[in-house]
Amino acid sequence: MSLLDKIQAKTEMTGTDAAAAADTAEGAQQSAAPKKDLLTTFRKIRGTDTRPKENPAVLSKHQELKNKLHKQILNDIKDDNVDNIVSKIDAMAVQIIQEDESFRGKVDRKKVVEELIHDLTGYGPINPLLMDEEITEVMVNGPNQVYVERGGRVELSYVQFRDDEHVMSIIDKIVSPIGRRVDESSPMVDARLPDGSRVNVIIPPLSLKGPTITIRKFAKDPFTMDNLINFGTVTRDMAIFLEACVKARLNIFVSGGTGSGKTTTLNVLSAFIPSDERIVTIEDAAELQLWQDHVVSLESRPPNIEGKGAITIRDLVRNSLRMRPERIVIGEVRGGEALDMLQAMNTGHDGSLATGHSNSPRDMISRLETMVMMAGLDLPVKAIREQIAGAVDVIIQQSRLKDGTRKITNITEVQGMEGDVIVLQDIFSFRQIGVDEHGKISGKLVPTGVRPKFYDRLETSGIHIPASVFIEEE
Repeated sequence: MSLLDKIQAKTEMTGTDAAAAADTAEGAQQSAAPKKDLLTTFRKIRGTDTRPKENPAVLSKHQELKNKLHKQILNDIKDDNVDNIVSKIDAMAVQIIQEDESFRGKVDRKKVVEELIHDLTGYGPINPLLMDEEITEVMVNGPNQVYVERGGRVELSYVQFRDDEHVMSIIDKIVSPIGRRVDESSPMVDARLPDGSRVNVIIPPLSLKGPTITIRKFAKDPFTMDNLINFGTVTRDMAIFLEACVKARLNIFVSGGTGSGKTTTLNVLSAFIPSDERIVTIEDAAELQLWQDHVVSLESRPPNIEGKGAITIRDLVRNSLRMRPERIVIGEVRGGEALDMLQAMNTGHDGSLATGHSNSPRDMISRLETMVMMAGLDLPVKAIREQIAGAVDVIIQQSRLKDGTRKITNITEVQGMEGDVIVLQDIFSFRQIGVDEHGKISGKLVPTGVRPKFYDRLETSGIHIPASVFIEEE
């Protein structure tokens, strides 16, 4: 398929653009009927109809010029090079304005050309936001409200979509290439962009504001431990300790709340895995960016339209044990796969890494107990705790503080069992001092002065950590 065919196929999915550009009823019928029916139902519930009329005569001059440009691209340009097409769009706009006086003084030509380029080659109105390196998250709450996270703080952007169908067309562009779908039978989906950014979509009637998109952006170049040190997420001593833990094949769990940076930290830790080891990664939506060559990436699969064919994280964890992994890296543990993960950690798969949601290391232990119970086996609580104590060596607690900064607030050793209780010991922690007049939290990451019990294991592995790492500087 040529580039122009691909552009045409993508643009036809936009529904409103294609319909407004067409002069016949046949063009108007090209919009996806199931989605329109779904959105019509939603508008009846909401009591509004924000759709523009499909008669080009009543469209704004801005939209009319955009539609004419789109038609001329499809009819006149015979080129497979996207750069050549983009370079000709502005000249075409100038020609149309010269031939039709009604556009003069009424349209912003540069804005029209920019929007058209974003529609054809990117993700429409949110494309500039995705290209902005300062923005870490994009949140589309229906067509008229787009928020972004910049510097850890959420703010309303200038971006708006034309209507609900416009948002749906962008959703199609995101989910179609990876074989996912969004419709009435499957109104929620997790997906990813080509650069690895995580996408969540939920549409009406579940979302009352309209089609909703949440994009967690990934950096073009994966963060390194030096980046985390510069951000203030960790200290140099903590970085030395974590590198030693990974290289010594300790089992590490990264815990934290939503948006706290767990996946970023997991990605950074995975960079310390030696390049000659076989790594199997397991995720809902592939996000990890490992630099090693010997990596097998597995991704779960939702059920098909008949509700069959789902492949869960637990299925993939079980399968990974038959793939001769030397390291298993699980993007997020949230259910019965916790039992399979613990069993793998206890049966020779040392050095495994995983993340999970929790507010503290102790809470992570409790959540692991709960998730093991979700496996459906009637195990005594003490047996579950013994599995956890024997499997997990280190818990890294990551937090997003009120000022928007992300820090590793605890590095905690799982020391074993005393009676029926799992014993935890902080090796490093964040000590908050106060809050300044700008709302910035001041504090420092410090060692607790306790040397971990597995210190001898590090030494046996040929890894020496200076004793000063565990002592707070005066």
